[in-house]
Amino acid sequence: MFTGIVSDIGEVLDAQERASGKTFRIATVYDAETIALGASISCAGCCLTVTNVGRTTDNDRPFFFEVDVSTESLDKTTAKSWLAGTALNLERALKMGDELGGHMVSGHVDGLATIVSRIDDADMSVFWFEIPAALQKFVAAKGSVALDGTSLTVNDVDGNRFSVMIIPHTQTVTTWGRAKVGDAVNFEVDLMARYVARLSE
Repeated sequence: MFTGIVSDIGEVLDAQERASGKTFRIATVYDAETIALGASISCAGCCLTVTNVGRTTDNDRPFFFEVDVSTESLDKTTAKSWLAGTALNLERALKMGDELGGHMVSGHVDGLATIVSRIDDADMSVFWFEIPAALQKFVAAKGSVALDGTSLTVNDVDGNRFSVMIIPHTQTVTTWGRAKVGDAVNFEVDLMARYVARLSE
């Protein structure tokens, strides 16, 4: 489990094709000695399992970890477009006793959201997203969503479109500062919304 509070911006160093997916090497500030093989790390909102760790030659991101991504996950997430140089929001798995600053995030992506509008002003940016119609029932004004692994609050909803406001701090410590219209991002609905919708059926 995660909280949607990004703690590092990682960078894809390498993407290797596999028979059933890809292996990604991702540079990070997370100390490799503290990452156990088999640990879960949220990469742009995808919960992925660490298969290898080591050191880089980059002083800014001195460590790396590797993850395998299946063909199924590649098809349903932005991982299919990750290349060397791609920046990723990272979060390590929640530990008992950690502060729950966002909301409960599983790292299981429900679909892709496309940025259809970005309005910047002096204080913050307003983003509008479009999601598949089948997922719109899970989104409510003032509810929570996870976008590329970031816990965000929904402002307005219009059919299968919704908006969020992103403050300057969040843009600085995540990849949102460089996001642009037309980009696809990984979208995860709130766990409570998922179960409420299921019960209502």
